[in-house]
Amino acid sequence: MKTLLIVYHSLTGGTQQMAEAAAEAARAQEGVAVRLQRAVDTGPDDLLAADGYLFGTPENLASMAGLMKDFFDRCYYPVLGRLNGRPYAAMICAGSDGQNALRQLDRIATGWRLRTVAPGLIVCTHAQTPERIFAPKQIGAEDRARCAELGGALAAGLALGVF
Repeated sequence: MKTLLIVYHSLTGGTQQMAEAAAEAARAQEGVAVRLQRAVDTGPDDLLAADGYLFGTPENLASMAGLMKDFFDRCYYPVLGRLNGRPYAAMICAGSDGQNALRQLDRIATGWRLRTVAPGLIVCTHAQTPERIFAPKQIGAEDRARCAELGGALAAGLALGVF
């Protein structure tokens, strides 16, 4: 059985909703165990035990969230050279465009020699004021469906041996 590891950080609930939608759809695929974990609770052994990855992070100050970066900082060198070729995809919960956070995440994945299997998914909340930035997020049904599609497709690809 293959394992899909979904690692995320969420401060206002948006990225968590995205990750949960992806995990729910991924769990509907036979032949794949799905592990949904917060970035602060995830370490190198979790990465090594998985066959594929879905990373989710909010965009903070035009970057990936600090606690997601902390996850990558803690895990980068212990797994370097040991994940080569494994598939991954990324989801960004952004207040604006999310492109820089996605670029950062993709650069780290490139260093690990992971294989991108889907374009990065960016959900824009348009939170541009301090009140809206720190307010709890509610991700709409259409965007949650996009996250579910990504999680389901990644799990199906693992199960079928496509990646």
